[in-house]
Amino acid sequence: MKHSLVTLKPKEHHRVIGGHQWIFSNEIQSIEGDGGTGDIVTVLRNDGMPLGKGFYNPHSLIAVRLITRKEEAIDFNFFKSRIEAALNHRTHIFPGSKTFRVVNGESDFLPGLIVDRYGPVVVVQIVSAGMERVKTLIYDVLESVLKPSAIFEKNETHLRELEHLPLETQVARGILPNPPLHITMNDLTYAVDIINGQKTGWFLDQRMNHQMIRSYSRKLDVLDCYSYDGGFALNAAAGGARSVTAIDSSDSAIQRGRENARLNKVEDRVEFLCSDVEKALKGFAQQSRHFDLIILDPPSFTRSKKNVGPALQAYRAIHDNAFKILNSNGYLVTACCSYHISEDALFHTVTHAAHRNQKALQLLERRGASYDHPVSPYMPETLYLKLFVFRVI
Repeated sequence: MKHSLVTLKPKEHHRVIGGHQWIFSNEIQSIEGDGGTGDIVTVLRNDGMPLGKGFYNPHSLIAVRLITRKEEAIDFNFFKSRIEAALNHRTHIFPGSKTFRVVNGESDFLPGLIVDRYGPVVVVQIVSAGMERVKTLIYDVLESVLKPSAIFEKNETHLRELEHLPLETQVARGILPNPPLHITMNDLTYAVDIINGQKTGWFLDQRMNHQMIRSYSRKLDVLDCYSYDGGFALNAAAGGARSVTAIDSSDSAIQRGRENARLNKVEDRVEFLCSDVEKALKGFAQQSRHFDLIILDPPSFTRSKKNVGPALQAYRAIHDNAFKILNSNGYLVTACCSYHISEDALFHTVTHAAHRNQKALQLLERRGASYDHPVSPYMPETLYLKLFVFRVI
């Protein structure tokens, strides 16, 4: 690869020295060399002191993504060492499991790279031009370390467009098994659609929260909103819920949820409804139908800071409707997957909605993503998933 030097403006190195891995275009003073898209560049302080090496993209607001702070070769052994270190953490916390996130981008010091393992299949999502340039090397490492039957590229995220990368899905290596692909998590079996499903096929970041729901659901009537393929709903049933109603607007997700209920022999207690969640909540209120535990796990209501206001209005609406049908002494589990909505903003949205509906709350838990989705303490952008458990008193 071509090698260029990127020099920062005066005083723009402090955040990088503090551990952040991104350098924005307006922080760069000069570039020596061609500096092509995806090139590896050396980053210098304004006084010439080296800060490390990173992937450069002249077309992105994130102009450089640091990949190492050392003077070392970025080759097969480099990526093998990083991926093996990430894998060792996952196999330690989930011994015996064959389904988990292997690489979580910047938090595993592999910026712009997501790798999820679903049994024999590895699904890869690349969101940086630099990682796109070295993906053949990455796939060589994944085949060496994980020995998958197939590597599938699921590159549909809008983040690729910010890097001027095309959206695409394809089998990169090997042969996909005949669908559906079955995985096991928390002693439950799921049929996963890695081709047409959300994210890389499943919401692996909610794994520990799915398991947590069992502690609250025993002998309760549970409502799971935005249920997708049934992660919360089936764990509520496994925890002994008296009944579970799961709602999602996607007919394909509802069909997979019903199949997952049958696979786990809980179809007699889990009802899947294809509906707009807000309309369903209002309908339950009109029917005077109430629940003991309500789960709100909506998709991201905003992808940018400029839309935070409308997003918070949407969160207010669903919480207002939820409190109208939540029984006294009942539980509310509410999540937000948008980095742009802070934990404090979500917390105040919920508590204000409770006040408007004359409900008093106890906060029982504050949670985040599963242990295989680590957060970089130096990069608040990696802390995206927030979840609260409240009790109405």
